[in-house]
Amino acid sequence: MKNIVTLKNNREFGRVYNQRESYANKYLVMYLSANSLECSRIGISVNKKVGNSVVRHRITRLIREAYRLNKEKIKTGYDIVIVARTSAKDKNYHDIESAFIHLAGLHHIYIEK
Repeated sequence: MKNIVTLKNNREFGRVYNQRESYANKYLVMYLSANSLECSRIGISVNKKVGNSVVRHRITRLIREAYRLNKEKIKTGYDIVIVARTSAKDKNYHDIESAFIHLAGLHHIYIEK
């Protein structure tokens, strides 16, 4: 199984935020920036306002799983930052995955197969 390539430091997140290309829905905000790599990288940000560390880590795992299962349908060569909104706190996997796919479709990086 291939690992998910992630954004690691603040400079990489800042470069994606500065592109100002974002879409949002009820649960998530997705920022997108093209990179010169052959793979897409993902960064996940969950604010303390969402909940305690258990809740924040659960949302992070749900977003990462939604990305992992739909990675083949997402175009490569992009840096993606996902920011969870406070309304995502009590949602299940299917709600988070649906929100993720919706935002990827708005960015035109989701390919229906």
